[in-house]
Amino acid sequence: MMVFDRNAPFNDLPPLPPAAEVETAAVLKKAIAASRALAELKGMAERMPNQAMLIDSLVLQEARASSAIENILTTNDELFKAASDEAQPASAEAKEVLRYRQALNHGFRQIKERPLATGLFIEVAQLIKQTDFGVRRTPGTRIANSRGETIYTPPEGEAVIRDKLRDLENFMHADDGLDVLVKMALVHYQFEAIHPFPDGNGRTGRILNILYLVDRGLLNLPVLYLSRYIIDHKPAYYESLRRVTEEGAWGDCVLYMLDAVEQTSLRTRQQITDILALMETVRERVQREAPGVYSMDLIEQIFRQPYCKIQFLERAGMGTRQTCAKYLRELERLGVLHGQKIGREVYFINQALFELLTR
Repeated sequence: MMVFDRNAPFNDLPPLPPAAEVETAAVLKKAIAASRALAELKGMAERMPNQAMLIDSLVLQEARASSAIENILTTNDELFKAASDEAQPASAEAKEVLRYRQALNHGFRQIKERPLATGLFIEVAQLIKQTDFGVRRTPGTRIANSRGETIYTPPEGEAVIRDKLRDLENFMHADDGLDVLVKMALVHYQFEAIHPFPDGNGRTGRILNILYLVDRGLLNLPVLYLSRYIIDHKPAYYESLRRVTEEGAWGDCVLYMLDAVEQTSLRTRQQITDILALMETVRERVQREAPGVYSMDLIEQIFRQPYCKIQFLERAGMGTRQTCAKYLRELERLGVLHGQKIGREVYFINQALFELLTR
């Protein structure tokens, strides 16, 4: 067996699929449970009357959690304010989180028209980091722990890295009979091990998880967000990656990712169920108590994201500024929304939705 040296570039990183058997009885049992939970999530997401709401708001929570793994921290309040008007001043951290959402949305649009491949990986990373870098060319990249000790040195040399990415692409699209969720776990490890970019690899890799499942038809919308699970189980995550690298022990890594899919699917499905129930409660109340302003378009607008503004209704073609302001003020009177003036802007906050999204 090859002896792994943490301080040497891992140019001998083996291609996929692994030589060892990965679809063990335990893995297949877990894959069935994860697939069932994911299918239920897919069906629930398709029930949303305005699916843009899921992409706008749930993606934002994934963006925040994925960025937090890289110690890019922002509050939900700051983030939703920034998302409601990206022209307004915002912290560097909030802007970087919004770029993650932009990158995920770009990838989601692109895989409808082109293969999930290296060129798209690069575009996603560039959007996250707002730079024009490509595959690493300069040597010296290493992964260190909090004490500054090297724990992993990824492959080095642009040609080597591109070859490994090409092998990864071939594996992703191969009709090899492996369970798709098992393949997602293998692909996730391999991308992180290749570590192809100067920065943004972790976030790019987590976006690829979602895009791969959409590409393979297990999801229609990019609404499976594993980052919170990784935050909650971070030591086990890094330990499972380490054991694959140093020992070729795939079992824990694959089981970890399958459990992440199952638990995240169940949680997100419940979250969407609760949002749908809240929407229906609000719809019935507004229709009953304020029939003069009621429309389903209005309800969908105030559920697209927690922070709403008059301009959002105007852009949706719901009337003049005066008319749109009347709608929102009436919802504020009912207690459905809470008005808050910040600088020159007035935000109408759907507090109940905010709490569902951030719990």
